[in-house]
Amino acid sequence: MKHPGSRQIERLIALFALAILLFSPPLIIMVDRLTSLSMSWLPLYLFIAWGAVIGLTAWLMEQRSGR
Repeated sequence: MKHPGSRQIERLIALFALAILLFSPPLIIMVDRLTSLSMSWLPLYLFIAWGAVIGLTAWLMEQRSGR
């Protein structure tokens, strides 16, 4: 039988897996090689991915404390 917070833990584990995927070297290298108009997309990608992980973590933790 699952305890009440098990769904929350599963979501946090999925978020951790997403973060590992977003910051994996092959994906970062692919983004780094995307160039248009002599501009590197890597800083923008890292900023957005980092913000998304932090935002999703805050959202999941806020849902947990609201119960």
